[in-house]
Amino acid sequence: MGVTPAGTVIAIDGGNSKTDVLVVSTEGDVLGRSRGPGASPQNIGVAACVEVLEGLVLQAMPGVAGRRPFAVHTSAYLAGLDFPREEEVLHTALAARGWSDTLTVGNDTLALLRAGTADGVGVAVVCGAGINCAAIGPDGATHRFPALGKISGDWGGGYRLGEEALWWAVRAEDGRGPGTALRSAVATEFGEESVVDVVRRLHFAELPRAGIHRLCPLLFRVAAAGDEVAQNVVGRFVEEVSVLVAVALRKLGLTAGTPEVVLGGGVLTGVGPPVISEVERRCLKVAPGAVVRVVDVDPVVGSALFGLDRFGVPDEVKAHLRALTRRMLR
Repeated sequence: MGVTPAGTVIAIDGGNSKTDVLVVSTEGDVLGRSRGPGASPQNIGVAACVEVLEGLVLQAMPGVAGRRPFAVHTSAYLAGLDFPREEEVLHTALAARGWSDTLTVGNDTLALLRAGTADGVGVAVVCGAGINCAAIGPDGATHRFPALGKISGDWGGGYRLGEEALWWAVRAEDGRGPGTALRSAVATEFGEESVVDVVRRLHFAELPRAGIHRLCPLLFRVAAAGDEVAQNVVGRFVEEVSVLVAVALRKLGLTAGTPEVVLGGGVLTGVGPPVISEVERRCLKVAPGAVVRVVDVDPVVGSALFGLDRFGVPDEVKAHLRALTRRMLR
């Protein structure tokens, strides 16, 4: 593939479970792409993160390893960059690789926001393995939350929702909690006759703890079928997403007009219209003119658009890139 430095942008979206790299031209054409494992420096460390990214960048740009820089700009947005110190450390490590003349590093929630909006202004909530929210106002002011789990006030994320499903299933089986269809659903999901058998397998590491994430979509299915316990958990999740949006809108003075609210991540893109509609209903109580949508392109497109923004390319070029990636990355 004939990739040349002039007019080439490397875009990166690094999540907890997967990483996407997209190489685009300043004309909005896709020159290369790759996908690999999660690269959050919070999970695997900065050195391992950089190694994963280097491999994926070279995979997306075959034949360029011997000559650097091989792009004019790198736009890297990753999960786990919750404080400026973390951004600075990764910026230094990536800059040392010499991929491009300039480099921007930021949190992946911002890439989701840029992917789902016309100009990067609005509020984004991402819910995958974890949950996070970021917002940018028309004046460039930002509001963000650290996403460090319970110690930073978080509730939600696919793993936590899976834990909730298991917690209620266990208590239904042993009598400490109300009856719920989660009891049989959880046991069946792992091919067991009882929930305690699932717990035993988890305890003895016969079942990886990451398997708990599988219970997240199960929770939403059981709730959609009418189970009250599951519905209460989903209701709390909806409230958490709505609270994140409401706080961000108020902090940046975006409750008037038509602020854009973008929802993304594996959980929010898979919950279905009824849950999204309830999130929207609650958001509209705070900002009656808000436009709430689920992102329709991968967040790495937001990273690419941030890169193109630096060069002042026309809107039609950005629209061209969106159209291409809707077809290629889905």
